[in-house]
Amino acid sequence: MLESLKKMFAGNEGDIPVNTGNKPDISREKSAELYERAKKYFPGGVNSPVRAFKSVYGTPLFIQKGDGCYVWDADGNQFIDFCGSWGPLILGHNHQKVREKVIEVMHSGMSFGAPTALENELAELIIKNNRFVEKIRFTSSGTEAVMSAIRLARGYTGRDKVIKFEGCYHGHSDSLLVKAGSGLVTFGETSSAGVPKSFAEETIVVPLNDIQAVYQAFEQFNGQVAAVIIEGIPANNGLLMQDEAYLRLLEMTCRENGTLLIFDEVITGFRLGFEGAAAHYGIKPDIVTYGKIIGGGLPVGMYGASAEIMGHISPDGGVYQAGTLSGNPVAMAAGIAQLTELLRPGFYKELNAKAAEFAESIQRFATARNYKLKVFYVGSIFWMAFTDKEKIQTAADIDHASMEKFKMMHRELLNRGIYFGPSGYEVGFVSAAHTKIELEKTKRAIFESLDVVFRNK
Repeated sequence: MLESLKKMFAGNEGDIPVNTGNKPDISREKSAELYERAKKYFPGGVNSPVRAFKSVYGTPLFIQKGDGCYVWDADGNQFIDFCGSWGPLILGHNHQKVREKVIEVMHSGMSFGAPTALENELAELIIKNNRFVEKIRFTSSGTEAVMSAIRLARGYTGRDKVIKFEGCYHGHSDSLLVKAGSGLVTFGETSSAGVPKSFAEETIVVPLNDIQAVYQAFEQFNGQVAAVIIEGIPANNGLLMQDEAYLRLLEMTCRENGTLLIFDEVITGFRLGFEGAAAHYGIKPDIVTYGKIIGGGLPVGMYGASAEIMGHISPDGGVYQAGTLSGNPVAMAAGIAQLTELLRPGFYKELNAKAAEFAESIQRFATARNYKLKVFYVGSIFWMAFTDKEKIQTAADIDHASMEKFKMMHRELLNRGIYFGPSGYEVGFVSAAHTKIELEKTKRAIFESLDVVFRNK
């Protein structure tokens, strides 16, 4: 079977005859019923906005179970999953070693609000294999980790202003839930009701990939900037790969101005490699934040820095941060099991090579068909953009009208048993659980779906 698939997809994918007919929609009857009930309990029927399927066709799929690279919804539909709980399931769903470790620990209790040896074990595993942190603090989410990192930077420097970049998302804390104003360098404007204008005005928003705007911001707010925060590789609004030279200039500018550089690696940390984007670029941020990949998908976050900077966190220092469930034994157990697997020799080399072949194969097909599509990828993260641009490095580079094509493709892929996140701005993830067979099936589904999209353009 596998050999026949290899032959089928060898060479120029553009020559493969594919079925260009629309597939009938999958049944969503039970999901629709659950959604109607959910709307009675939750705003919009969901507990996180992107789950509402507002950007794509139909009602949300209510997922019933996951195993390996597959998920099943309430209607019994089976999908090859490239969302992976938005990235942290790098080993796939319901991984045996993670599951068994969690069950083992749960027999002794699930939360104590007190230290456990498991916290030490996971921290040692991380610090021994990550040269960018000397001490860490566990939290319960990536948002909480970033919020705490910003507070630490302000406490450490004695300054208030923070520079962030348009197109980067850092969770839903008040001071970072901002967008750019009308000028090149502006105070942030609230992008959510409920965020006081005074909070947003402590955040300066500049365009990505524009070092002159960074220089201007430092000149305009001389001696006031506590931190510059940037996603290691911006991956919440497309996959906006930044040039290494730009990031090095950013690092140098922070050093020259006594400002801390924060890498938000909630998506890229432990995903590109064990040390994330910092190692990918060879840049040493002052503070790094990580997310739920640490806990195999359970609610976990973490921030870390040098021992000297982390010494300012309470109870050692005056920067207060706490959490009843921080470092809870269940999440720590999942993290120990998952990160141990990631440290297996060759793990990232194998995973990243598999993802690269997958992305490049789709690109070859699109190029051969003269389809306006580019597949951007790094490590095991990929993003398909309906564009002919060779680079997309800022939010402004994204053709927002092209999301109609994604909407159509998403529907066609669901009907062919492939699950992507329900937004064209979101990236996809290849996991260790995706075998060549599933990736070949997915490519075939993508080829067919693209033919439908461009046939109806």
